[in-house]
Amino acid sequence: MIFSTLSVLTLVSAAFAAPAPVTTDEYVHAPTGFNITSVGVIGTGCPPGTSYALVSDDNSALTAVFSQFYAFAGPGVGISDNRKACRLTLGVKVPEGYSFSVNTLEHAGFYQLDKGVTGSQGSYYYFQGELNEATARKTYEGPVLGKDYINKIDFEGSTFSPCGKDTVLNFGSDVRVNNANNKNGYGAIGTDSIQFRQTLHLSWKAC
Repeated sequence: MIFSTLSVLTLVSAAFAAPAPVTTDEYVHAPTGFNITSVGVIGTGCPPGTSYALVSDDNSALTAVFSQFYAFAGPGVGISDNRKACRLTLGVKVPEGYSFSVNTLEHAGFYQLDKGVTGSQGSYYYFQGELNEATARKTYEGPVLGKDYINKIDFEGSTFSPCGKDTVLNFGSDVRVNNANNKNGYGAIGTDSIQFRQTLHLSWKAC
C-alpha cells in the first residue's frame, strides 16, 4: 500500500430566522479588516498541535491544514481507522456593513483504492446560533492505484453570516474508506506527497 508516510495533511448568529438566499448579484469584493481571532480544534483527525487555519491575503478564502487527517480500511485494519473527523471553531472578525458566506470547498490530497473500495470526504459549516447548515461531499471509487487530487465542490445550502457582526464559524470535515464490497481490499485517503488541505472560498456582500 502506497500510503507509506501517512504524513496526512488537510489542513484547517443571534437570530434563528432562515437567512436570505445567496444570489450572485449581491456579491462584492472582499473588504479589509477580516481575520481569525480564535481557533478551536477537536476530533480524531486533528490531535492537538496538528492543524491550523489562515486567511488569504485578499480575504477571499479561509484555508485549514491538518497533519494527521487520514482514513484507511482493509484486512487487519481497525474499524476506528475507517473514518476520521475534525471540527474547527473559528472566531472571526467581520467588518461593519458586510456579511460573508462559504460557497465552494477546494480540497487536495491523495487516495488509493482497490476494486470495490470507496473513499469520501465530506464537510459542513454553520455560524454560531444559526439553524442552517451547509454541506458538501465527494466520493471516489476504486480501483485507483494511487492518485493526488484537487477538487472543488459547491456547498449545498450556503448561508450568510450575521450582518457586520463578529461571529463564530463552525467548520467540520471527515474522511471515510469503505471496503464492505471487497473485504480483502485496501483503501486509503489522505496525503502522500502534497498537503491535505481544505480551502473555503468566500463570497461577500454589503448589508
